[in-house]
Amino acid sequence: MKIVKQNKLWYYIRNYTLIFFGKKGGYERKIAALKAKFSAEELKRIEERVDYYCKLNTPTPISGNTCVADLRKPKTPKGYYFETYEYARFFNAQQPIDFVFGDVIHVPNTPSIVKSRPISEDNQNSVLLKLDKTRHFIRVLGDKPFLEKKDLMIGRGAIYQQHRLDFYNKWFGHPLCNLGSVEKNGLSKPEWLTKKMSLKAHLDYKFILSLQGNDVASNLKWIMSSNSIAVMPKPTIETWFMESKLEGGKHYIEIAPDYHDLEAKLTYYIAHPEECLKILDNAHQYVAQFWNKEAEDLCSLMVLQKYFSQVTSNK
Repeated sequence: MKIVKQNKLWYYIRNYTLIFFGKKGGYERKIAALKAKFSAEELKRIEERVDYYCKLNTPTPISGNTCVADLRKPKTPKGYYFETYEYARFFNAQQPIDFVFGDVIHVPNTPSIVKSRPISEDNQNSVLLKLDKTRHFIRVLGDKPFLEKKDLMIGRGAIYQQHRLDFYNKWFGHPLCNLGSVEKNGLSKPEWLTKKMSLKAHLDYKFILSLQGNDVASNLKWIMSSNSIAVMPKPTIETWFMESKLEGGKHYIEIAPDYHDLEAKLTYYIAHPEECLKILDNAHQYVAQFWNKEAEDLCSLMVLQKYFSQVTSNK
């Protein structure tokens, strides 16, 4: 089994190299060169994703307080600056750009680049880019078969948000669950505290709990690339992963927002492994679109191209 994730040292070396020595300008040529690598059908799917991430369709004012060149002076969280500049460097350095970095669960007042946004019909000011990749976009390869895993659900994490507290109050200690908190600060019940568990150890279990944190559940991408199944309520926040397009019973096991049906759902799917295998197949097909580097590069550039074409600034 192989776990594919970004090496942190190389990540910083690469991104500071891009800031100081990376090619700048020429976004039209870059986009054209990437488009030439894809079929008409593939380009149509990429364009659909671009419209999903950037819903702006009419000229809309932004603050004008920041521009592309400001991304070359990264502040904490630095990764957001790096990953936006990776693509924004191909555009005019003085091009105005608004961004709200971090775990964002509100819609900004002006069209802004964000990692996450509420799932709603009125979130067009939240323009998604693939940000915080080192934490969120981890891939599992060569995982052992689903049928060889334990008929249990594993859950680890920091338990300080109310919705996570509610889940643990309901289900900690249940025989179908192996639950524990890896963070003692603010922990309401000492018996929940346990040692951290490696990602590889999680994959001994057929089912893995995936609860939203400050925004989305950071473990969802690697779970869906593995041979285990994510168990979670319907998402309320989305990122580049397009969580609103996920379907319960197709890509993951959906439980109620108040978690009351967890036992019934786990019991059902343990008794119906053939349905679990279908979910796994659908999950693998879904995540595959995010592992094509050239498609991700093109999609990111086209999102910024559309964003810049629709925003205006009076400054």
